[in-house]
Amino acid sequence: MKLALFSDIHANLQALQACMAHARAQGATKMAFLGDMLGYGGSPAAVLDTIMHAVQEGAWIVRGNHDDLALHPPSDILHMGEQGAQWTHAQLAPVHLQFLEQLPLLSQHGSVLLVHASAHQPERWTYIENSVMAERSMTAASDIDPAIRYVFSGHVHHQSLYYLTPTAKLMRFVPQPGVPIPVPAHRQWLAIVGSCGQPRDGDVRAMYALYDAHNATMTFHRVAYDHPAAVQALQRSGMPSSFAERLEQGR
Repeated sequence: MKLALFSDIHANLQALQACMAHARAQGATKMAFLGDMLGYGGSPAAVLDTIMHAVQEGAWIVRGNHDDLALHPPSDILHMGEQGAQWTHAQLAPVHLQFLEQLPLLSQHGSVLLVHASAHQPERWTYIENSVMAERSMTAASDIDPAIRYVFSGHVHHQSLYYLTPTAKLMRFVPQPGVPIPVPAHRQWLAIVGSCGQPRDGDVRAMYALYDAHNATMTFHRVAYDHPAAVQALQRSGMPSSFAERLEQGR
């Protein structure tokens, strides 16, 4: 199995289409969506239609915090995400809302666990920004099932890989795009696959990762896409101009 992992698409149809096409060209045989399909971007219905079709064909999926916001947008706006959630909710059909409602927070497939944020109290949407938080998520995964060797998540919009050494020391590895990394199953791994639709490192290229179960490797990718079209979709949406400016700058 070659598993393509997409997270934090944020209603960016152009980025999603480019990453899915790239993954297929790399030989992906299965796809997984790690939450935050919605929020911030200008094409929520089209993105959900694409993902729902993939799920019908066997893709795996979990829910993210912005999917929750789009499903139940708050009446009081306190930050950008909540403002986008109100607009996003209005763009969705009942079939989209029904789909979001039934999405799980965690999804286990043999030795693989999918979660948007942390496996430790996933409903709290904790950001895994350091080794302490990574180890907490990995421990929680082992508590769910000791057979879990790979935890795949998103939420923090960058790409990184954590693993436990034979002496149980947690290490963090910053991957290089396109370079396969050995991830043997005798260790435990946590991969953060990055943001497909809204990178925030100043590089506007989309992110995703590919797990090759047969060869026990992880490859993190950056993919060029029709970035101007995604920005234009936001500019036409009626959402605040800051949303389009942020996407345009990769911030």
